[in-house]
Amino acid sequence: MRLTALIAPLCLALATLGAQPAMAQSGQPAGEDVVISEGVLRDLPIAIAPFQGPRGQEIAQVISANLERSGFFDPIDPAAFIQQNPGVDVEPQFAQWTQINAQTLLVGQVNVDGDGRLRVNFRLWDTVQQTQLLGFQFTSTPENWRRVAHKISDAVYQRLTGELGYFDTRIVFVAEDGRGPNRTTRLGVMDQDGFNPSYLPATDAIVMTPRFSSTHQRVTYMALGEDYTRIYLLDLETGRQESLGEFEGVVFAPRFSPDGRRIAFSLERGGNSDIYVMTLQGRQLTRLTSDPGIDTSPSFSPDGSRIVFNSDRGGRPRLYVMNADGSGQRPISSGSGNYHTPVWSPCGDMIAFTKQQGGRFHIGVMNASGGGERILSSSYYQEGPTWAPNGRYLMFFRGEAGESPHLWITDVTGRILRPAPYGGAASDPAWSPLLDPPAADFGGAVGASGGSCLAAGG
Repeated sequence: MRLTALIAPLCLALATLGAQPAMAQSGQPAGEDVVISEGVLRDLPIAIAPFQGPRGQEIAQVISANLERSGFFDPIDPAAFIQQNPGVDVEPQFAQWTQINAQTLLVGQVNVDGDGRLRVNFRLWDTVQQTQLLGFQFTSTPENWRRVAHKISDAVYQRLTGELGYFDTRIVFVAEDGRGPNRTTRLGVMDQDGFNPSYLPATDAIVMTPRFSSTHQRVTYMALGEDYTRIYLLDLETGRQESLGEFEGVVFAPRFSPDGRRIAFSLERGGNSDIYVMTLQGRQLTRLTSDPGIDTSPSFSPDGSRIVFNSDRGGRPRLYVMNADGSGQRPISSGSGNYHTPVWSPCGDMIAFTKQQGGRFHIGVMNASGGGERILSSSYYQEGPTWAPNGRYLMFFRGEAGESPHLWITDVTGRILRPAPYGGAASDPAWSPLLDPPAADFGGAVGASGGSCLAAGG
């Protein structure tokens, strides 16, 4: 299957459900909000009833799996439900849900319109306050039912945590096969939950470090051939692929600027590696660093004003920050060990990194100013963190001795650490932005604390 086969843009019609007489106005909380905060030690019990209608049970299962993986929610086993088949157009029997400790309840209905499109209505209830927290309708083509489930997951997550959701996203990664000289790689894209993977055909080149543009569905990546290195641009919607051109030297570690108009990368010439920026229109090349050390892995701040990068100019690899024009270069990491692969949070407040120390590799985060460093995961080998668009979750790849690497997920607290839901050997993941802008009407729980700039409006 071609990589672009499942990347076509999707139009999802969104409408607020009209409130029934006994219900609170759709999308508007009544009574006290359900609030999830950083200090919660127990996940929020939520009942997700099988949606009625075609694909309804599958949609509910996808939502349940998404919310459970977030680490904030504890979906209740449907076998424990007392009220069966709650309808979307009537109030639930609240006492029967609080009896099984369900603090929130999600119900839905799937219908097929005359043109064959799916119309999915859903409502989210606070069973303790007996009020409706959310009510919306999505319409989509039948083959995109999973995306509808992801968007409902985003709506529920945002309403109950106060943070932007991250479920309606994709991951681009390097799919691997074989080891050592027999290793082959190809570019892959999948939904964030591991479903719908598609791949570019494998070639003789080794593909590395794919990265999403923040403005649309474009990817840049590096291809390492027997006698060349190239940086490519790939449009996932059209399948069009182009090279940035031929360079005198070895190019690596490309990454888009936040506005999608430039690519920052490293260029090695004569044993010295420096950071350059190239405009995509006009292909104008600007050199940003000129230190005799190895400067690599540039990553822009979300506002595009600064770049964090890795350099060994001080004797060992550390993290440095400079202005986007190359001025004001200064170190920000102060701990022991060797720092690599920095990447700026989409919120702008933190930088994730790989650190090599004590014979192990560590995934960590620090404040954008360099303080507050904390390690989230340690292993025999792991590298390449990438941020979810809400700035809370990180994906990276990990491998044990003699084993192929696999994708893992953690969060900024380190409380969540688990394999990503993709079973194949893979490396170099990169998280896409949200595929569609979030609906402002999803609201947010006032007072929810993310520990960083994770709020839905931030």
